Amino acid sequence: MVIGVVIVACVVLAVLAFLLPRLSRHPQNGAQRGLGAGSRAGSKAPGVIGRLLSKPFSSSSRAVGRSGAAGRRARGRMPF
Repeated sequence: MVIGVVIVACVVLAVLAFLLPRLSRHPQNGAQRGLGAGSRAGSKAPGVIGRLLSKPFSSSSRAVGRSGAAGRRARGRMPF
C-alpha cells in the first residue's frame, strides 16, 4: 500500500513539475517532510532495526525529489 502511494506521489509530482514548475516546489517539500518524519521515527529503534525501518522512508523521499526535479528539467528542455 505504501509503495503504491509513493509511486502515485512521484507521478503526480513529475506531472505537476512539468506543467507548473514553480508551484511544484511546495507539494514536493511537503511530501519529503512527511517521509522524513517517518524516517526519523523509524531510526529511533535500536541498532540495525532502526536502519532497516528508516531506509524505505529515506529512499522514498529521494524518489519524490528526483521525480520533481526530472519534471522541471524536462520542462526546461522544451523548445517553447
